Amino acid sequence: MVATTDSYAVPIQAHPGALRVPSPRIEMYILRDFLTPAQCDTLIARIESHHRPSTITGYNGDDVFRTSSTCDLPSSDPDVADLRNRLCALSGIAITHAEPLQGQRYEVGQEFKAHTDYFEPDRPEFAKYCSVAGQRTWTYMLYLNTVEAGGATRFKVADKIIQPERGKLVCWNNRRPDGSPNPATLHHAMKVRKGRKYVLTQWFREHPWG
Repeated sequence: MVATTDSYAVPIQAHPGALRVPSPRIEMYILRDFLTPAQCDTLIARIESHHRPSTITGYNGDDVFRTSSTCDLPSSDPDVADLRNRLCALSGIAITHAEPLQGQRYEVGQEFKAHTDYFEPDRPEFAKYCSVAGQRTWTYMLYLNTVEAGGATRFKVADKIIQPERGKLVCWNNRRPDGSPNPATLHHAMKVRKGRKYVLTQWFREHPWG
């Protein structure tokens, strides 16, 4: 598989179940039931056994900006490797351009305030995190459970709120058509009001990872 450099030449467009979000501001797709309930439960168990407090790449003065937990999922795990391969096939991006798969866990009251997944070119962390693999291009995010209340992902600029539903995949291009970072991808993982929320995120880069 060859990594695509054209942000609009992505196989997910041809998937019969993929719906493009009708917004001129962002290139985003939603695909329901990408994972089965059993697959979701397996991955939730992985997160439960290895999660730790989440961090941010650059401190912004807000100690409660991101209050979730994070879990790094190793590719040596067959279930993780299978999922990464499926996401690469769906995206058309070579697995060499994929970051390690990451899980997130949210308790009641936890959130990740409005942020973008790309690295701001004028920030110190850009040189630290983008010097080898380059900028983040696409985000593929999977909801592993249907949250009892709260926990939606809000894209304020694009005027879209996505509810967490078990097995649902949401993906978006972090760039504009000219390749520059798209600020319309600003999104907020809103507070969980009841229950827990489990998410998986696969980020892709401009150049091979590592």
